[in-house]
Amino acid sequence: MDISVVIPLLNEQESLTELYDWIASVMQSNSFSYEIIFIDDGSTDGSWGTIQKLSKKDTNVKGIRFIKNFGKSQALHAGFNAAQANVVITMDADLQDNPEEIPELYRMIIQEDYDLVSGWKKKRYDSVIAKNLPSKLFNAAARKTSGVKLHDFNCGLKAYKKIVVKNIDVHGEMHRYIPVLAKNAGFGKIGEKVVLHQARKYGTTKFGMSRFINGFLDLVTIWFVSRFGKRPMHFFGLIGTLLFIIGFCFSLYLGIDKLFIEKKGRLIAQRPEFYLALTSMILGTQFFLAGFLGEIILTNKRNKERYNIAGRIHL
Repeated sequence: MDISVVIPLLNEQESLTELYDWIASVMQSNSFSYEIIFIDDGSTDGSWGTIQKLSKKDTNVKGIRFIKNFGKSQALHAGFNAAQANVVITMDADLQDNPEEIPELYRMIIQEDYDLVSGWKKKRYDSVIAKNLPSKLFNAAARKTSGVKLHDFNCGLKAYKKIVVKNIDVHGEMHRYIPVLAKNAGFGKIGEKVVLHQARKYGTTKFGMSRFINGFLDLVTIWFVSRFGKRPMHFFGLIGTLLFIIGFCFSLYLGIDKLFIEKKGRLIAQRPEFYLALTSMILGTQFFLAGFLGEIILTNKRNKERYNIAGRIHL
């Protein structure tokens, strides 16, 4: 199979039939063998019913339905697990991503041997204050922190080699940072393509300003995990050891000073150095223990619930 199109969605019933017709037309005109995998992330409208109707008309249409809303990252994770084609394309269901971009994205993966190609919505039809400006700030911070030189990390339109999606772990709200996850997994050839952005035709956006706050927090998380996720003792242990040494040196100084220099002066507990020593040693011990516990947890990984599936179609 040439292409798997993975489409996470939440309450997008109005756009699904039009999106399917558009994708199918592009695929057939380019003679691609394909599958379209819709992941219904707990929709409360008639989205799942529409997916069922489309699947009866076309067996290339497949579906996964979550029992409740688990989030876009979990939806992509389920879609990646189900995808069978050599190239996996992700796109949003709101018709803001243009399926006409698929052939060129496919060509860049197959002929130019990119591991991942990310769309760049250079010209956007969103509010400047609500989305464009925060998005630019977010992308600048992501580039600086991750070292991945992309203009638009959050663009839903991306293309991947099959091996990439089978070897990255998309969880939490890390869908914004899939290129960073791919880089950390060893897939370094990451490209970018300017893509058309279209104004939303139906419904309203599912994301508010809070997603940018969450995005920056996730960026800190992924930076830390990529640097120290497999060796937490290198971070917590180092800080803990330094703090403990500082506290110990203060304690040693206080002891020598009390015994040999200021024998009849103030009580040790009346000197500020005592509290610096005590605080540093306690914090140092706690940081060291945090690193130690992190190492233990990493050696005893447990499987976590990601999502519960209520139904499948052709999968």
